[in-house]
Amino acid sequence: MSAAAKALLAGGAALALGFGLLSQSLAAEQVDVELVLAVDVSLSMSPDELEIQRHGYAAALTDDRVLEAIAQGAYGKIAVTYVEWAGSTSQIVIVPWTVIANRADAERVVDQLSAKPPNSARRTSISSALEFGSDLFAESTYHGMKRVIDISGDGPNNQGPPVDIMRDAAVAQGITINGLPLMTNGGFGNAYDVEDLDRYYADCVIGGPGAFMIPVNDWSQFPEAIRRKLVMELAGPASRQWATEEAAYPPVVLAQAQLKYDCLAGEKLWRDRSWLFDSR
Repeated sequence: MSAAAKALLAGGAALALGFGLLSQSLAAEQVDVELVLAVDVSLSMSPDELEIQRHGYAAALTDDRVLEAIAQGAYGKIAVTYVEWAGSTSQIVIVPWTVIANRADAERVVDQLSAKPPNSARRTSISSALEFGSDLFAESTYHGMKRVIDISGDGPNNQGPPVDIMRDAAVAQGITINGLPLMTNGGFGNAYDVEDLDRYYADCVIGGPGAFMIPVNDWSQFPEAIRRKLVMELAGPASRQWATEEAAYPPVVLAQAQLKYDCLAGEKLWRDRSWLFDSR
């Protein structure tokens, strides 16, 4: 086969692949945001705290301000999935990909959240949660203008790949990672905490266009922090809602341009203190 014929065949194959990807994108249901809610259920969380998390997300998803932010999007709808995670092999989809366009849709998601109680699992692998969340976008039948992983947790990564590497891999796919570091010191395994978890999240976990986090210092702040974060994620930084929520307390922290924190701090704590008990 001549070089010209080979070039024509290669060009035709590339064109066919491009048309295939375009048709696949057009066939997917269009939404403003594809949102993965990734929630820590490691043993460092007490049973009461696990319930507070579930109730907090349920209340936020049905809040009028969140529903308003959804309605004001270009398509007026989002796709959301809710995942609970712990160690490197502990990720469970509680709510599969579901469209929310109105209160009835949001209440159906809440019904699924309420169907079964949350269960704890050992260790803390933020990196595996990010990898799992990234893979969920490939399984989605929706096409979002933005893709966001919204991750909450009360400790650093101590199992699985380095968290900053998996963060960077997700960002390279066009995914934004926002965070909710829970500096609440409940449950078991607090020997594996870092005191400045907010700095750890800012430098090692969140990333991508417009990435931010809202630190939670007390469980009483959790429901409002979730609501604020959802409004900001859905409305976007140019919106009136973003400005309103950014001005509230606790303060919003944007992703850092350069790493300053030791992103292996959790792994080192685990190595040095694993003789205590194997929980987180």
